[in-house]
Amino acid sequence: MQHSQVPKPHISLLFFFMAIVLEINMGSSEFIFFVIHHFAVVVAAALVIIYLVHKRKAPIYLLDFTCYRPPASCRVPISMHRELVSLDTRFDPDSIAFQIKILERSGFSSETCVPPSFCEHPIRKSLSFALEEASLVIFSVVTDLFKKTNINPKSIDILVLNSSMFSPTPSLSAMVINKFRMRSNIRSFNLSGMGCSAGIVSVGLARDLLRVHRNSLALIVSTEVINLNWYTGKNRSMLLTNCLFRMGGAAILMSSQTQDMNKAKYVLQHLVRTNRAGDDQSYACVFQDMDLENNVGVSISKGIINVAGDALKANMASTGPLVLPFSEQFLYGLSIICRKIWRRSIYVPNFRRAFEHFCIHAGGRAVIEAMEKSLRLKKEDVEASSMTLYRFGNTSSSSIWYELSYLEAKGRMKKGDRVWQIAFGSGFKCNSAIWKCIHEVGVETNVWSDRIHSYPIHVLDILKD
Repeated sequence: MQHSQVPKPHISLLFFFMAIVLEINMGSSEFIFFVIHHFAVVVAAALVIIYLVHKRKAPIYLLDFTCYRPPASCRVPISMHRELVSLDTRFDPDSIAFQIKILERSGFSSETCVPPSFCEHPIRKSLSFALEEASLVIFSVVTDLFKKTNINPKSIDILVLNSSMFSPTPSLSAMVINKFRMRSNIRSFNLSGMGCSAGIVSVGLARDLLRVHRNSLALIVSTEVINLNWYTGKNRSMLLTNCLFRMGGAAILMSSQTQDMNKAKYVLQHLVRTNRAGDDQSYACVFQDMDLENNVGVSISKGIINVAGDALKANMASTGPLVLPFSEQFLYGLSIICRKIWRRSIYVPNFRRAFEHFCIHAGGRAVIEAMEKSLRLKKEDVEASSMTLYRFGNTSSSSIWYELSYLEAKGRMKKGDRVWQIAFGSGFKCNSAIWKCIHEVGVETNVWSDRIHSYPIHVLDILKD
């Protein structure tokens, strides 16, 4: 049954006649009170609606992102790296043998890249080389993002840059503002010392700022400048960084503008941060210090896998209720009760029912394998992480973006798909970002496109070239 509608030109006449009828049936004072009372109710209702709309959390969109592809001249095959450490007289035979052993078991291909200064003999560290590396990576990846999104740098309202081990003055974020001539009232932040999980920390900061300053654009730059971190001592826990970290970076464009919903790739659903710095073992797990010969390095303890596992469990406990279906939560809760009564093992929820894709920080082969086992994932679930480690190495905070690029280049990201980004970092931290794809992405042209057809490949346990 269709409801009859009063034509818009007659609405004012309708109210006019209603007012006359009311005034006839009521006294003048009663009529005035009636009007004032109902007007106040309407105003109050309008104010409540405006308040609720304003307090509603603004959706945070990921418009697009780009990852840095180093030039071929920066490639460092295992044979070349082996030669560099073998010819460096600052290393003793045991240190050389240890680094070669780690490299051969790293899961790296011959395409991982290092800064140009690392291709010299002997390898030299200096502030000028570090600034050169930072400029090369950051300026390239931000320029690519602006071209890809057709965004004017002056449109950026918020800038967040994270680089854990290199924090010069002026800051790297100031360097970006200067290079791209951004506005003088831009809100700029430079994060350091946050480790490999800093990329998600930056996303969290950008999210909070975008919700406070609505209808804004935020640029995030995640990178690690590795020139000054080359260690030449004998401490094996510090020699690991020479073998694991490679050159890379990513630029991400986020928005809280309502009109960007139609062109955004993803919407941020949840962000969960876990910080275990209150525990001494976790705090000292990844630590910058001096060795017995006063060489500065970053030590990575043997217990890092166990520490990462504990941090992951805590993060999963907070993430699970937000994303898992009720059946999985029920089984998990029931297993806890059973363990207290019969001492049975706790049920590990099936996170594959909550996510279609996983981007696990490519911190190393052992990290990825441990995550695969802990979360009961399949090989295809960690494929993006394993292939990122193989082709680009551990690029620190930007690795999760290389993994998302891999999924897009493969054409696997579909509308409605959910992706879980998980990153670990010094402190010790485990951070999660959950995104939902809101538009068909298709087969993206990105950092992987030149040879995406070659992947995945089987990576040998020991690689030599």
